[in-house]
Amino acid sequence: MENEVVLKLINKKYHIAFAESCTAGLCAAKLVNVASASKVLNASFVTYSNEAKIKYLGVKKETIDTYDVVSKEVAYEMALGVAKETNSEVGVSVTGVAGPTGGTEAIPVGTVCFGFSILGKVITEEVHFNDIGRNNVRDEACSYVFKRLNELLWAKEDFL
Repeated sequence: MENEVVLKLINKKYHIAFAESCTAGLCAAKLVNVASASKVLNASFVTYSNEAKIKYLGVKKETIDTYDVVSKEVAYEMALGVAKETNSEVGVSVTGVAGPTGGTEAIPVGTVCFGFSILGKVITEEVHFNDIGRNNVRDEACSYVFKRLNELLWAKEDFL
């Protein structure tokens, strides 16, 4: 999947940047496994703390306080922020609870929120991977990122 994403980005002359929390850079690392990744990857931020999300990505403290750090609203601001800060056509964000602790009744372990900013238009999604183990949640979240990127990059420019 990563190969396909890199090829699509090259063909569209797009650059990508990641803002990762619970995946801690795993998505960027998987992209870099592709030899041509240097043609499309602008930057990657591991913004694990709320403070880092605010400082480097422009996430509003009020958004975190109102919706929680694991929310589609925060994922939206992360994706838009990383695209803007890195001058990238594509910005991807991942924020979630990989576990084994940290979950709540409202946001259980395995909940991951994603943001996909393409040319300034953002969509967000929330996926529940369940309590399948910390590294499995992280792996599944990255697989989801590349699956969705493949779909979104095939879509027409007005996909949102």
